[in-house]
Amino acid sequence: MRARYFVLAIVVACMVALVGCGGSPAQEAAVRPTGEQESATPSSAASSQDTAQDVAPTKALAPLHVEGAQLVNDKGESVQLKGISTHGLSWFPQYVNAQLFGELARDWGANTVRLAMYTAESGGYCTDGNKEQLRKLVLDGVGYATDANLYAIVDWHILSDNNPLEHANEAQEFFEGVSAELADHTNVLYEICNEPNGATTWADVKAYAERIIPAIRANDPDAVILVGTPEWSQRIDQAAADPLAQKNVMYTLHFYAATHKDDLRNRMREAHASGLPVFVSEFGICDASGNGTIDEQSAAAWVATMNELGVSYVMWNLSNKDESSSAIAAGCTKVSGFAEDDLSFAGRWLLATLLGDASQLPRAEQPPVRKSGSFSYTLKEKTSWPVENKTCTQYDLVLKNEGAACDSWQIEVSFDEPIELVDGWNGKYEVRDNALVISNESYNGRIEAGGTVGDIGFQIKR
Repeated sequence: MRARYFVLAIVVACMVALVGCGGSPAQEAAVRPTGEQESATPSSAASSQDTAQDVAPTKALAPLHVEGAQLVNDKGESVQLKGISTHGLSWFPQYVNAQLFGELARDWGANTVRLAMYTAESGGYCTDGNKEQLRKLVLDGVGYATDANLYAIVDWHILSDNNPLEHANEAQEFFEGVSAELADHTNVLYEICNEPNGATTWADVKAYAERIIPAIRANDPDAVILVGTPEWSQRIDQAAADPLAQKNVMYTLHFYAATHKDDLRNRMREAHASGLPVFVSEFGICDASGNGTIDEQSAAAWVATMNELGVSYVMWNLSNKDESSSAIAAGCTKVSGFAEDDLSFAGRWLLATLLGDASQLPRAEQPPVRKSGSFSYTLKEKTSWPVENKTCTQYDLVLKNEGAACDSWQIEVSFDEPIELVDGWNGKYEVRDNALVISNESYNGRIEAGGTVGDIGFQIKR
């Protein structure tokens, strides 16, 4: 989600309009119950009219292509891309700059960066976003990546629009134009639909891909193209059963380590073993909301598996948004020149992972595990503020099923004094004296044995 807005007045206006554009936590969850919540809380934008003068131009990166299930270079050697995705280009343009991209390559050990351009949200390409500004931002981002010797992923970031066919006309026009301008670049990959979701089928995605891929191929016959899969890019098994006929195509899988565990990881293994080329174009080490609890053990298992299979991976996200998936600390206003203290936990984790230095991996302070019937849960205080001589506190909760698979759940969270409920999301809430009883919504009642439900949250006053 790399954002570069070059007319600063427009950027500032967009950013003011976009504050909180994702809506309340409950509204966001209704959009993506199993994927990351990618609404934006913009920070102050820096001018993105940077030049690449501080980054020495490099020779063209080797063109990539797909052989079997692997991404390879022009010598037929297996290549694994590793890096980070920007947040929305409309919302965090300040992080798309020559200096930072140079640091990603030089100091972080990254070899790729993903430029995520939202399509349907406020500021999106197909809604009220400035198409020319967004397109320029993508092209400049590729330019900075090229000068920094990074591969660049141009990401058509569908999310709340669910089905890529909804904006297929705009997508075709966009990719025709951008691929024509970037046809001489050997370092560009095209991700044509971020996360198909809702009722979108694999047949829908195939129909869309069979329209968009030729638009790119007309200008760049050999470019590697990444195709999303249904259910927030988790159903690579459906792609494996009925793959596209085109060459140099890979299929994306997205995961969030605190939510997605062995089941999805095994699906990746099986798809790869069947010969499907898999690319993890987005992942996080927290839960699927993009916020909440970090699961280092699950993240380590995912990285080990991806390294074993040679699967490329790109972490979400390069911003200072106040959520656990962001790589930059919420209070940091720098746009380059980051010290380790300027990074969030996720940012420090990614830095150590890309550099291959396990000794430097941070250790998260995890909240204690509590029990309620056959469920366990962690409760993390997010923030608090004074209200009417009382204190209002917001909590994030992650629930784990310690028993057999279930279709509904209910837990009781106890406090040391009477409470008042202010707000709650992704659950039904009832106050009983010093306790808060939480039960499932219709969309998150099913939990497999050992499975988890994240992005449960509430605000109480006491």
